[in-house]
Amino acid sequence: MAASLPRRCTALFALLAAAVALVLVASASPASAADPEGGTKKLRTALENAAKGYDAAKTKLANSKKRQKQLTEALKRSETNAAALTSQVNAVATRVYQMGRVNTVNLLLGSGSPNNFMERLQSLDELAKMDSGTLTGYRNEIDTAKRAKTALDAEVIEQQSQVNVMAKKKREAEVALAEVGGGAAGGFVDPNSAAAKPAPRNSDGSWPKESCTVKDPTSDGCITPRTLHAYQEARAAGFTRYTVCFSERSSGEHPKGRACDHSAAAGGFENAAATGGDKTYGDRLAAFYVKNADELGVMYVIWYRQIWMPSTGWRAYSATGDPAAVHTNHVHLSML
Repeated sequence: MAASLPRRCTALFALLAAAVALVLVASASPASAADPEGGTKKLRTALENAAKGYDAAKTKLANSKKRQKQLTEALKRSETNAAALTSQVNAVATRVYQMGRVNTVNLLLGSGSPNNFMERLQSLDELAKMDSGTLTGYRNEIDTAKRAKTALDAEVIEQQSQVNVMAKKKREAEVALAEVGGGAAGGFVDPNSAAAKPAPRNSDGSWPKESCTVKDPTSDGCITPRTLHAYQEARAAGFTRYTVCFSERSSGEHPKGRACDHSAAAGGFENAAATGGDKTYGDRLAAFYVKNADELGVMYVIWYRQIWMPSTGWRAYSATGDPAAVHTNHVHLSML
């Protein structure tokens, strides 16, 4: 019995250690647990949904305005053509009024000779053709103008609808950011930022759906073609410091191949907030992505406790933790 006591104590301690481990694991992995870069899965999902909804509405709005311009031009042409035909239509109406009481058969029988008969017959035929063509053209222009006006009214409704969607998605992003102290912020702007080459879009201006299909030049993983294009454009603009795009994470865009982390320090990621030239490098890189967001398909940029989205502009991003979590040692890029 005495010999079994140590074994019982050992077993008891083992069970206690296992229970503590389970509690620690459970407490460290709720749905809202912070990922390595700060923020939560809930926040990132909300920002992604808001950003994609805003971008889709923005594209539809732009297409509606393009159609509105085309319809306005068509309406103007039809009204101009109808106005030009008005005098001819009036002339037709005058002839109809003047000849309305004259029997056509009597007019031909009173021609006096076969030659006059044929001339009058030909004249009546040409007059009928001319009148018919004039009236048909006039009616077509009026109908075209009416259709254009109706379509223009529909585009105005469509545009207001998309403006409302954009406003809603902007509010959704602001509400999500407010939970992490996301008030208005000064941001990072560089008027001398280089212009990036636009990434390919669909014919309607929307972004093609992409997945993690191309080799990531910064890791052993994969990224989307659009992310690769953004990375290459940044390097072409002189931002060549250490970068990692794909990485295994529990949330966010990195495991989807839609994000890159750019080190502010020349030697790689440092466990310290960037200062001096490294801070300036990060400022300029963040400004580059913001300036070219529409050309590249940027969803958001995070740098030095601030986040930029197309719908909200620069907002405070007060995550807590080490320099990686608060983004003071690297610029984070997420792509649509």
